[in-house]
Amino acid sequence: MMVKKMIVLFVSLGLILGLSASAFSKGKGNHRKGKYTYRKTCRSCHNDSGTAVSLSPDSKTQAQWEKTFTPKTYEKFECKDEWAKLSEDDLNNIFAYLHKYAFDSPTPAKCK
Repeated sequence: MMVKKMIVLFVSLGLILGLSASAFSKGKGNHRKGKYTYRKTCRSCHNDSGTAVSLSPDSKTQAQWEKTFTPKTYEKFECKDEWAKLSEDDLNNIFAYLHKYAFDSPTPAKCK
């Protein structure tokens, strides 16, 4: 009986720690690296003369960027293959950049 309780306790703790780690992992990126990566990999298409909708950090609110970077959301985008090539660190960095300078952030992007 005691062994079952211990197993349940450890499994519960593992789940709690795992879920909290994944919840806090979003937004832990480096916004400076994200700006570089965004310009290198995304900006060539997401500009005024590109093949995709023009995007910059202030194109969306912080909540909209959070929704965009929710796992599995990007699979609906035309550029999903490009997203799949990026590492989790790259995606976290891009998210940090876009989120930090979003339309409703304390420091919105001033130029595109």
